[in-house]
Amino acid sequence: METVRVISTTTIKATAHNNDNSPRKLHLTPWDLQFLPTETIQKGLLFGNVKLTPFQIQHLQHSLSSTLAFFPPLAGRLAILQHHHTIVSSHILCNNAGALFVHAAAPNTTVAHILHPKYVPLIVSSFFSTNGVKNYEGTTQPLLAVQVTELVDGIFIALTVNHVVADGKSLWHFVNSWAEISRGSLQISKLPSLRRYFPDGIDHPILFPFTKEEENQRSSNLKPQTPLERVFHFTKEIIAALKSKANAEANTDRISSLQALLTLLWRAVTRCKRVDPQENVHYVLFIGVWSKMVPPLAEGYFGNSVIATVVTMKAGELLEGGLGKGALEMNKAISLHSHEKVKNHYESWVRRPRLLTLPSGVAGSNYLITSSSPRFNIFGNDFGWGKPEAVRIGGGPHKRNGMITVFGGAEEGSIDIVANLPYWILEAMGNEPEFMDAVSI
Repeated sequence: METVRVISTTTIKATAHNNDNSPRKLHLTPWDLQFLPTETIQKGLLFGNVKLTPFQIQHLQHSLSSTLAFFPPLAGRLAILQHHHTIVSSHILCNNAGALFVHAAAPNTTVAHILHPKYVPLIVSSFFSTNGVKNYEGTTQPLLAVQVTELVDGIFIALTVNHVVADGKSLWHFVNSWAEISRGSLQISKLPSLRRYFPDGIDHPILFPFTKEEENQRSSNLKPQTPLERVFHFTKEIIAALKSKANAEANTDRISSLQALLTLLWRAVTRCKRVDPQENVHYVLFIGVWSKMVPPLAEGYFGNSVIATVVTMKAGELLEGGLGKGALEMNKAISLHSHEKVKNHYESWVRRPRLLTLPSGVAGSNYLITSSSPRFNIFGNDFGWGKPEAVRIGGGPHKRNGMITVFGGAEEGSIDIVANLPYWILEAMGNEPEFMDAVSI
């Protein structure tokens, strides 16, 4: 298999910002701290018909530096302070230690090599830098790493972001802003709000139990992850039909397009795995809570504003109840997350901190986990040479068996689902009529 050749590595610091009110230290919320033991977020954009010159590489570096001036946490480092025994606190130190910029080349790989195979080729993981880094390692590792890989007929811009610092919404806010600056803008259209949410009565920094040794031991005990990755595309028309069908079957109008689509996938995976009808199957959803708060968090809230919820059903109930049954259960689980419930979850975490533990993801596991959102502006990221042709994920938690990543598609209203599952399940799904009748190849 072809290897990616690194041409250069550079530390990019933020340009001087005229805003003296930029914070030097950002305390972290439970929404942030829960991700300390997991791996970083890795998302990348594929551009075709682009040939970069040395000048353009310098331009990307300079525009990145200018953009970091608006997002100082990404140029900083984590601090983990021990208070007594295993009790620590953590914050982001906005010290402008810098982001990592890697210029690389895959001289024998074309855009078609990435887009055309049934399964995403393994070389895509090599387009991302700082692979395997855990979020708590952000004390010494960069909180943002960018790798620009030149292909035969295009480029791949890959971003690795510390999940304690930003969630998917904040990551794409940053990328959208970088693309604006790269196109020549001196300002960005949406400024980030760096102030983190702390309800009245919550002291910060928040203290919680944590040791690196325990996290390293826990990581080493996980079974190796060997899923394959396949991208399924769904058109706007198909999604509308699925939504209509799910609502009709459940005799409601509450079910969303995404809930109907994820239920279609859930049913297909459960059917292909031949789960016993009396066995429980679980779907973990990460819910964005910024809009559920009263008042809502700032539109440009920069940080994490997601919490996990689990929908559990009997396999037989999911499969026999039609599309509407599972979709309605998803809707109910999400609808329960009112301002009061989210606030109570936050305060409960402070009283009894618990870091995120994802299911092991082994082939026999009955868990699916969805991250990302079709609402993020991905295909609007024009750096000056046109819009991207595709989005792909890197390693980290997204490569676990059972991880389902959702993106808006290139055509308005369409959705792409990236499924990381064992080969035999993905192959079976490819022959599953209910599912594949909805997929646009």
